[in-house]
Amino acid sequence: QGEFVEVDEPIVELETDKVTLEVPASISGILDNLAVSEGDTVEVGALLAMIVAGEKIEEVKKPAVEKKEEKVDQQKAVSNVNESKTIAPESKVIRSTQNENLEERVPMSRLRLAIARRLKEAQNTAAMLTTYNEVDMSALMEMRSNYQDSFEKKNGVRLGYMSFFVKAAIDALNQFPAVNAEIDGNDIIYKNYYNIGVAVGTSQGLVVPVLKNADDMSFGETEANIAEFGKKAKDGSLAISDMAGGTFTISNGGVYGSLMSSPILNPPQSGILGMHKIQKRPI
Repeated sequence: QGEFVEVDEPIVELETDKVTLEVPASISGILDNLAVSEGDTVEVGALLAMIVAGEKIEEVKKPAVEKKEEKVDQQKAVSNVNESKTIAPESKVIRSTQNENLEERVPMSRLRLAIARRLKEAQNTAAMLTTYNEVDMSALMEMRSNYQDSFEKKNGVRLGYMSFFVKAAIDALNQFPAVNAEIDGNDIIYKNYYNIGVAVGTSQGLVVPVLKNADDMSFGETEANIAEFGKKAKDGSLAISDMAGGTFTISNGGVYGSLMSSPILNPPQSGILGMHKIQKRPI
């Protein structure tokens, strides 16, 4: 409070169940009258703060929400958007009165709460079965090694294994349409398109951005989109539309060194592919 903010400078972060969004200042002025504290949950239309900016008063809302202008004596209302959200806390630690040096209590973010709820619902409601299969990766590794340099020069992005598995998954889903479907009541909804979700682990939690119509993408487009999703996930700029409409998910536990694990379904999808570490051994 009391600091000068420039136009377009981020004022506050609003954390929803899916994404974290920055609310920028649309005019320059002095930040005044902070109406909420870090960690508070705010409702639609709630006042967050005021900006003293001469005689120009303008109400600021999240992008995609209309801006309302109203004359308030030398102040600007900063309002939130289309759903309840929590101001993103910086690991505020609430220590227990007992065992002070042994325990600490940290509030979960809305994103982590949503992830926990959805994954637990999947365990409770889906009849999940996991099968484990080994794949000889030697030919694929050799091909990737041979074409890595030329691929990167042509596409401006490194050739990873994920694009191969995306293409392989699409081929399998084409052969077994029920895996690219969902159950709705007594009906099965078959999807005649292939939107492949790629699970990305971040410091805030697990997010699953979706490659829309991945069957139409080249290897270069697939790798470029995956790289862009990874960048967005790390800086918290993924939009809700980036994570909507998936028909099948691929999760790569191999990046953590995992040799075997059972990924949890991403509702309402019927299947998920878990990739794991490439382990060299004589056969």
